[in-house]
Amino acid sequence: MSLKVNIRKVEKQDLDFVYKAICELENEVLDFEVFQTIFNENISNPKNLYLIAENQTEGFGFISFHTQNLLHHCGLVGEIQEFFIRQKYRGQGIGRLLINEILDFAEKNDLKSIEVTTNKKRVENVAIYENLGFALSHNKFTIYK
Repeated sequence: MSLKVNIRKVEKQDLDFVYKAICELENEVLDFEVFQTIFNENISNPKNLYLIAENQTEGFGFISFHTQNLLHHCGLVGEIQEFFIRQKYRGQGIGRLLINEILDFAEKNDLKSIEVTTNKKRVENVAIYENLGFALSHNKFTIYK
């Protein structure tokens, strides 16, 4: 099956798709009103790039990318915050299309690096990210409240 995939910036009307994707990704039902507030704030921030992969009838996946200037990089760094491809469309190159858009954005904006973090319970993601060109180079430590 060869999919016709369009990639565009996420807009306010994509809220429901992104909400359902994040709830599936996190395996929980998130507070919709809080989610909507954060969603609208994040997609309107010019330092962020939110993209959706779709065709005329449905969304396939999306990626969120935040940038910030960091002292220890002496420049702009980007981090993929969320990256989701619907189960039935995985393995068809949609994720690579989204990553390529991020790489293009990073090059145009002279980013020093692109980072992505995955939960240790998502063991399969390590191979996916390595296949996309990422290196497992850091440890990340977290405190939850």
